[in-house]
Amino acid sequence: MARVDGDERADGAKAGGRSLFRSTAVFGGLTMISRVLGLARDVVLASVFGSSAATDAFFVAFKIPNFMRRLFAEGAFSHAFVPVLSEYRTERDEPAVRALVGRASGVLLAILLVLTVAAVLGAEYLVMVFAPGFTDEPETFRMAADMLRITFPYLLFISLVACAQGVLNTYGRFGPPAFAPVLLNLVLIASAWWWTAWFDEPIRALAWGVFIAGIAQLLLMLPYLRAVGMLTLPRPSWRDSGVRRIMRLMLPAIFGSSVAQINLLVDTILASFLMTGSVSWLYYSDRLMEFPLGVFGVALGTVILPRLSGEHAARTPEQFSRTLDWALRWAMLIAVPATVGLVVMAGPILATLFQHGAFTPSDVRAASLSVIAYALGLHGFILVKVLSPGYFARQDMRTPVQCAAASMVCNMVLSTTAVWLLIGTGVGHAALALATGIAASINAALLFAGLRRRGIYTPGAGWWALLARIGAAAGIMGGVLWFAVADLPAWIDGTVPERAGALAGWLLLGMVLYAGVLLLLGLRPRTLREPAA
Repeated sequence: MARVDGDERADGAKAGGRSLFRSTAVFGGLTMISRVLGLARDVVLASVFGSSAATDAFFVAFKIPNFMRRLFAEGAFSHAFVPVLSEYRTERDEPAVRALVGRASGVLLAILLVLTVAAVLGAEYLVMVFAPGFTDEPETFRMAADMLRITFPYLLFISLVACAQGVLNTYGRFGPPAFAPVLLNLVLIASAWWWTAWFDEPIRALAWGVFIAGIAQLLLMLPYLRAVGMLTLPRPSWRDSGVRRIMRLMLPAIFGSSVAQINLLVDTILASFLMTGSVSWLYYSDRLMEFPLGVFGVALGTVILPRLSGEHAARTPEQFSRTLDWALRWAMLIAVPATVGLVVMAGPILATLFQHGAFTPSDVRAASLSVIAYALGLHGFILVKVLSPGYFARQDMRTPVQCAAASMVCNMVLSTTAVWLLIGTGVGHAALALATGIAASINAALLFAGLRRRGIYTPGAGWWALLARIGAAAGIMGGVLWFAVADLPAWIDGTVPERAGALAGWLLLGMVLYAGVLLLLGLRPRTLREPAA
């Protein structure tokens, strides 16, 4: 097993010895590759399967383990595990850190084995809970339950991947975990193109692709864990003090860190009562929103959590506040133009990426409404990813729970009202997306207010000038794009090469306009320089 000497360990311990910007760029760059392949995957799925009862069934079967992955593994476990692991690296020796990794991963594995067996045996009940509208469509219900038995073990594999990610991130290795989702996208593309002929129901190829991708991602992590000296067999120990602390922190974090996923799940449940295709439209819309959220929001949140955890352990509150301030500035710099771009370009993007084969122009028009609605809450989703580590790093899970509870109640009230009023219309799915975006914005506002009220975060100088520049630059960019691409029928009627070329050109122009106006208004890169470690 590889060893890590003291200097190297200290360098990776809190991500403090590594540039936040460089780590974010690495994580975000690899995530962008994954998201691009994810879009390619969705293009293939839309072309091969379209928006049908079969695709609705698969998306539900995939969403259930994916939702629980974000809830238990990438959400609660990571947010509870990384601060405790960072504290161990700061205060204890390497054998103690390795022991914590083995015991924590062992407990996680034991819990997930029980959960997986229960889910496979009770797949029908899970589908009834997550998509109750399918009970009126026996064939769709059957397909969803059968595929769930295949896809659910993905949760076990990917949760162990998330555990490995927490270890590698604490050691300042952000690349391998960011690359892992690439394997999922490649396997699903292969499933749709080449494996469907092996099945009586072609959609089942995707379910098996999810299963295989989980194993592949776990195998990818093993050599990197060995490289940092943390490749150890899972050995569950319920009495270990570090594990017990992680478990105590996980319980509230299960809810607090995953409210966005709960809200999206509420959308899926309610959409199952709407017209056929609603689940698929929301899925493709969510995928577009996940692109900027994953590349920038998740990257920032992932990179700053080890740094903030180390700064809290080292008792440097001023540095803690400066790190959070740096991340918030970058979050707003990206969130605002991304929101404007998605609102203006929703139709052209959907027509270019998905209008092939079984995905029709009417699907483009319907899905564009939910893209716009989700985009209006994009800043909220991104800010939650950046603000939450300010609490998790301090091992405060209670406050995010309280904020998330208020947000989720708001989403449920707005969503159920929307379905009640708009069922049978063609805009119910967009109303669900809008309610989810509003809830995310409320969650972000409450998290921000809590950090300010407690004196944990103090905004640095120059915020109002920065926001004014961002708003002006994004407004000019949006205005130009609006006049250029407003004719959706022209995009729908164009050929694939015409649409792809035009979309690439206008998106590039938008980015150049945004950056150029920011420079003309006096924004300089040095004003966004990260704080010293």
